[in-house]
Amino acid sequence: MTALAQQHCEACRADAPRVSDEELAALMKDIPDWTPVARDGVLQLEREYKFKNFKLAWAFADKVAELAESEFHHPTITLEWGKVTVTWWTHAIHGLHRNDFIMAARTDTLLEG
Repeated sequence: MTALAQQHCEACRADAPRVSDEELAALMKDIPDWTPVARDGVLQLEREYKFKNFKLAWAFADKVAELAESEFHHPTITLEWGKVTVTWWTHAIHGLHRNDFIMAARTDTLLEG
C-alpha cells in the first residue's frame, strides 16, 4: 500500500486549488495505472479494471461505491461485463484535487482484499 493510499480526503470547497502541472506529474508516479483524461475541459483520472465475469466486476464496483461513500467523495463508476471503469475528479473545482489521487490509490488497494 502506498503512502498516498493511506491518506484520507480533506473537505474540499469550490475555491480549493486544483493540482498544478508539477503536482500532477509527481502524483501520477504513485498511481501509474491511472490515466489523466480531459472531458469538456475538466481533467479527470481514469482506470479500467478487468475481471473474469460480471459478478466479480459488480462486487468490485460495490467496493468502490462503499469506499467513495466512506470518504464522501464520489466517482463515476461504469460497470460492464468483466470490466469496471472508475473516474475520479472533484466536481466542486471542475478538475483534479489531491483527494482524487488519494482515492485512485485507495481504489487500487481494493484489489488486494
